[in-house]
Amino acid sequence: MTAASPSPSSTNSSGSTALLEPAAATGRAEAPLVLDTAPPRTLGFKDQFALWANLGISLIGFTSAATVLGQPGSELSFTAALTAIVAGTVIGTAMLSVASLIGARTGAPAMAILRGLFGTRLSYLPTVLNILQCVGWGVYELIVIAWGAQTVADTQGWRWLFVVLAGALTTALTIWPLGSITALRKYVAIAVGVAMVYYTVQLGRQGWPNPGAGNWKGFLSATDAIIAVSISFVPLAADYTRHSRTGRASFWGTFSGYTIAQVWCYALGLIALLQSHGNADNLLDSFTGVTAGWAFLLVLVLREADQSFANVYSTAMSVHNLFPRVDRRLLTGGLGVLVTVLALQITEFTNAYYAFLGLIGSVFVPLLAVLATDYFLGRGRRGWDLSQQAPARPLMLLPWALGFCTYQFLAPTQNFGAWTHFWTQLQGWLHFTPQQWTSASLFSFLVAGLVTLGLTRLSDAV
Repeated sequence: MTAASPSPSSTNSSGSTALLEPAAATGRAEAPLVLDTAPPRTLGFKDQFALWANLGISLIGFTSAATVLGQPGSELSFTAALTAIVAGTVIGTAMLSVASLIGARTGAPAMAILRGLFGTRLSYLPTVLNILQCVGWGVYELIVIAWGAQTVADTQGWRWLFVVLAGALTTALTIWPLGSITALRKYVAIAVGVAMVYYTVQLGRQGWPNPGAGNWKGFLSATDAIIAVSISFVPLAADYTRHSRTGRASFWGTFSGYTIAQVWCYALGLIALLQSHGNADNLLDSFTGVTAGWAFLLVLVLREADQSFANVYSTAMSVHNLFPRVDRRLLTGGLGVLVTVLALQITEFTNAYYAFLGLIGSVFVPLLAVLATDYFLGRGRRGWDLSQQAPARPLMLLPWALGFCTYQFLAPTQNFGAWTHFWTQLQGWLHFTPQQWTSASLFSFLVAGLVTLGLTRLSDAV
């Protein structure tokens, strides 16, 4: 990583060169306040399993089951939708776990790791994009928490109070991130598990229709949507797994925790959606409609704060890549206030902003392919330079750009004006019609990875 003033060089377990100073001795280890301090390695498998299990369950996940089921009149069968949830989660979480492993090996935050891939100055490009998306999702999470709280309270008022309380809780969690992760493991994960079991039993007893009968048309596009959800955490993963005791605990804690939770969350959301006759707006009514449902929904609403925590904390970690000497507590405190103020002003997101977040999300699928390929098969084998002086590697932008273009060509971001028009017009010029098997996530990942591998082999031969 970096320091504004000279400090001893060190080499971490991956062989990556960084400028790290030992963490100050404290009674209770916490995340470093500045970027150039070595992270304490306090998180074991159980901590990371609980963290990612909590992140895998969300109110957004319940309502997003509609993206898997498909459009009214052409819904997938229940079996096909459930299979898409499982397959997409396993594939996407495997990719997420690779990013987690790199974080554990380097000990660096996610955006600082990109110094080794692109060089310090070029790493600022994905850093700024990640800041934009994390702030956006942080605001969205506070809006969702307020919505869930209003549902539990059965009132349309007091939205401002719920937003402020959620923002305050989010900010407090980011001030003591490692302590918050420990609390998630000891208390929150158990409460959430109980709530999920209760809802599974109650909703399962009511049964549900099978709208698509034997329909599997649209299976791969549904799978692609689930892959994208898992990969959305890729630019955040290392911010937490850098504190892992071992790479194995990081990889398997992430994979098992997130996979189990997301499959469970989306499957339960799918059942609730079918019981509400496909109306996602009334989906939470299925949860409050069961005996004592409001109490268990309250647990899930309060738990949603770990989603906003992850987004706000990772925003601060990304800002650290730009300003490594600013105190982390000042960053998270200021960002917590920012997302709270924005959530008070924004009552709902427009289609254009959803499209923008989708566009940003498509950036990180090919980026992970370039990152993983170069780290495990390219220069990363000899050790990356993660210092402030890391030299620029502009050639590595090429596979990232090609992967991004592949993604947009196969699945242009919708409702984004001229941008959407350009890609759909290009499809017309090339007489290309997207097919059911053209997974934007998988094809862009493959293109970016193969081009990166070719460049690494070429550089080795020179």
